[in-house]
Amino acid sequence: MRSALFYSGVGFLGAVMARMAGRREVLGLAAACAPVALVGAAAAQTSNAMPGDESHWRAIARQYDKPRGVIQLENGYWGAMARPVLNAYLAAQKRVNMDSSYYARRQFTADGDGVRARVAQFLGVSASEIVFTRGATEALQALIGNYHRLRPGDGVLLADLDYDSMQTAMRWLKARRGADVIEINLPEPATHESLIAAYAQALDRNPHVRLMLLTHLSHRTGLVLPVREIVALARARGVDVIVDSAHALGQLDFKLPDLGADFVGLNLHKWIGAPLGVGVMYVRQSRLDAIEPFMGESDANGPSIEARIHTGTTNFAAVLTVPAALDFHERVGGPAKEARLRYLRTRWAEALRTHDRLEILTPADSKRHAGITSFRVKGKTSFADNRALTERLLQEHGIFTVARAGVAAGACVRVAPGLVNSAMDVDALTAALKTLLKA
Repeated sequence: MRSALFYSGVGFLGAVMARMAGRREVLGLAAACAPVALVGAAAAQTSNAMPGDESHWRAIARQYDKPRGVIQLENGYWGAMARPVLNAYLAAQKRVNMDSSYYARRQFTADGDGVRARVAQFLGVSASEIVFTRGATEALQALIGNYHRLRPGDGVLLADLDYDSMQTAMRWLKARRGADVIEINLPEPATHESLIAAYAQALDRNPHVRLMLLTHLSHRTGLVLPVREIVALARARGVDVIVDSAHALGQLDFKLPDLGADFVGLNLHKWIGAPLGVGVMYVRQSRLDAIEPFMGESDANGPSIEARIHTGTTNFAAVLTVPAALDFHERVGGPAKEARLRYLRTRWAEALRTHDRLEILTPADSKRHAGITSFRVKGKTSFADNRALTERLLQEHGIFTVARAGVAAGACVRVAPGLVNSAMDVDALTAALKTLLKA
């Protein structure tokens, strides 16, 4: 399902097509800005595609340019743009570079509003509740740093699986707001019930907590938390929750209202596949008063989410390309993509779960994982140990993964398959680990 907002309703395309008639050889805009379409076998409806249909998913994978000489199982840093999205980005970049400040000052506001409306529709919220940032980190730092309902001595709660920069921001509230920082370790192995219990017990033990950080899908292990249930139990205790959904959007198929959260930071350049440098900050309209305006900003014309962040000069082309990324994502199909990523993860992780030397760090319960899952060799808990293992996987087997630190039970190796990957890729990981563990 494509967006009329981007492809016919905003000034960018109208101006481009009018002004570039006869100059298509320069920018290629007619092709690059056409509605994103899947090609070849991938053009079939994907909503009914089986996650293990390798022929179908091979056609999807062919729309990406892959790194040569390695099996790319580290798709969590950011998501490569599919080729149609990359073409749209290059066209937008050429246009912005050519018209520079004339475009930025006279047309981008209308175009950006159109993109914002499209993203809000995709997320299931009002456009007045979201604003673009340079990434989830910027969005979450603004939410945490500008949350002003804390008094000296109030508690703030974070967990070991939260992202490093977000942990730092929460700890910074001690100096900034006089907050009492409470840190917990999430259970390993985890279950739906044990995760809810971990937060309930922490809040019961610390009734002075007023703000909590919650990571929807952990970048460390891939663990998916029952966000809606935890947000509800926190709200019942008078605790606000800031949700880090940087890795969840695009791996999991959901709308923001599904989370029940008032404050969320998200990425569009990870699992949605937009260009680098585009994130989203969400604040429920009725809760804007809990987040004070960003430095130098004000609510002179009434409370607005735009006053809650100021990123400086925008990467205009990156923002303009977001609808193309959403088009590609939706043509693949959100539920189908989620099922495919989970299939690739399960194919290797469950095959190795019973291995006597390995620990798989997300449960088999499909509600508690998506595509990312981490593992460690039993007894090898240092970051050095796990980084050495990633080097062996790369040098000896051509498989690229990444070591992650910060998990209370010990460091681990993260595996993050994407749409570029095949069943053969994750089978190669299974075989490589079995070989390495025999040595």
